[in-house]
Amino acid sequence: MRLVSLLPSATEIVYALGLGDDLVGVTFECDVPPAARGDKTVVVGGRDTRGLTPHEIDAYVKAQMAAGRDLYTLHGGALASLKPELILTQDLCRVCALPSGQVSDALDYLGCRADVLSLDPHTLDEVLDTILAVGARAGVPERSEALVTGLRARLKAVAAAVAGRPRPRVAVVEWVDPPFTAGHWVPDLVRSAGGNPVAARPGARSVQTTWQELSDAAPDVVLVTPCGFRLAGATQQAETVAARFPGAAVWAIDADGLVVRPGPRLVDGVEAIAAILHPDAVPEPPVGTVARVA
Repeated sequence: MRLVSLLPSATEIVYALGLGDDLVGVTFECDVPPAARGDKTVVVGGRDTRGLTPHEIDAYVKAQMAAGRDLYTLHGGALASLKPELILTQDLCRVCALPSGQVSDALDYLGCRADVLSLDPHTLDEVLDTILAVGARAGVPERSEALVTGLRARLKAVAAAVAGRPRPRVAVVEWVDPPFTAGHWVPDLVRSAGGNPVAARPGARSVQTTWQELSDAAPDVVLVTPCGFRLAGATQQAETVAARFPGAAVWAIDADGLVVRPGPRLVDGVEAIAAILHPDAVPEPPVGTVARVA
């Protein structure tokens, strides 16, 4: 089956299911594994925000939205030339990827008859369900079932390791300028890791908030998880906000690798957060994924 992925998390799912050879098209942001962007046709482009500050990125996104302009560009001709049979996209977030409706309209215009599967999870359980959905639609249900069974076993192992322990109050800052709360599946990650999410919006969109609201939530631990900045950028941003939480332990996390992409690596995120909250109960996270700031 000829597959096209229009979001990085779907690309990760495809490779986790052993379907990398069937993948023919990706977006400019699909970077895991590296071969995804190097060996496949890029059918979605967008602005390279490397070098921009969080405030500059936020201003750019808000200006594009206010003007009714798209954040991503679908290369329709390139997409049609690939003759895809299944396209993986989403409707969850216009900031994250092209919406499925726009993709369907483009396919109609191009006369391209491909199946479109929209992946729109709001919780951790729903993320695992999307893996099953991709496997079923791609004709490898047994692979997706085995993958999800393994992921659930890891979650159960973490739950057993932290059971009965005090649950620290955890605030996750998804963006620092301006500050945004943690939404969708992120509070589930904290809960699964043995924490109590505060100033959060479980299963709902992340929204802009205030530093006062975050501080008033009295977190014991603050996790700074900005999308697109990896660990180095997250650490720099965490250092700029640490003084706002004098009574809390402040940590930076590689959000793209562990928190924000709704794919198999969210379970890595649960394990990493559990190591932050309960370091004597679970193994240390891999080097380069989390860092505590002063």
